[in-house]
Amino acid sequence: MNAHRTPGAAPVARLAELPPLERRVVLYARLWSAGRLGQAEVWKDLIERHGPAGATCAAGHLDALLRETLAFARRPLQCHAPSCPCAGGDECVLARFVALAAEGAREDAILMATLMVRPDMSLILAAIAEDLGLLLMRGIAAAPPVSRTRH
Repeated sequence: MNAHRTPGAAPVARLAELPPLERRVVLYARLWSAGRLGQAEVWKDLIERHGPAGATCAAGHLDALLRETLAFARRPLQCHAPSCPCAGGDECVLARFVALAAEGAREDAILMATLMVRPDMSLILAAIAEDLGLLLMRGIAAAPPVSRTRH
């Protein structure tokens, strides 16, 4: 991989070293972006952690966050493979953005959103990230981590 061609994919951390919420956001974003099999794995994990109603809500927020981020991105965002132990720059920015929004640091989250999307979309994205982050925080300790092997 050429770091100059895909700067957002450059490894900046190890997935295992990220805080639980940020790690979950990275894993869910990778799996959701990987297609139907990955989305099914996210659904399964969300249902285990939040029940059917909570899973539906969380999946809706995740889908909206990723869809809006991709639609209004300043450049194509880069993700590593679901099983990769590294966390790329774009993934870490997205994960930290969700964590800031969920922690109530709205202004910081909005500022971070402007790194990914047009400024006029940052407020909308911060609201979605806050809802997603708060939901995910409730389920962090509720179940074991999502499987990275898809078995």
